[in-house]
Amino acid sequence: MVQMGRFTLLVSDVSAQEIGLAPGQVQKYFESMYVNMQLVAVNKEIITLRNAYIAEGIVTEKSTDDATHVAAATVAGADLIVSWNFRHIVHFEKIRLYNAVNAKLGYHSVDIRSPLEVIDYEEKEI
Repeated sequence: MVQMGRFTLLVSDVSAQEIGLAPGQVQKYFESMYVNMQLVAVNKEIITLRNAYIAEGIVTEKSTDDATHVAAATVAGADLIVSWNFRHIVHFEKIRLYNAVNAKLGYHSVDIRSPLEVIDYEEKEI
């Protein structure tokens, strides 16, 4: 769906570093999406929001990268976060808490879903 231009990926420095540690085929697949990708540099605003998530106890400091992903997406104005991380990101209680902090600090809420929820299963008629 990204390659078809239906979505633009917002990728933070943290995500790019994680991909850099992935197997070669994952890195190559990631690179194939550069055309519909926007890099989001982690800045002071993102770090402040990330720290607010940690201070509220949504995640611990051990999960700083997870909080950074959510903060980067929020600050960058993403409509949706798609993640396989069901422990620290795609979890009904965590989603509610992330968005409560966002609202308290004047940010929009962000929808958080698993990849299975955004795959287009409908057959397209031509």
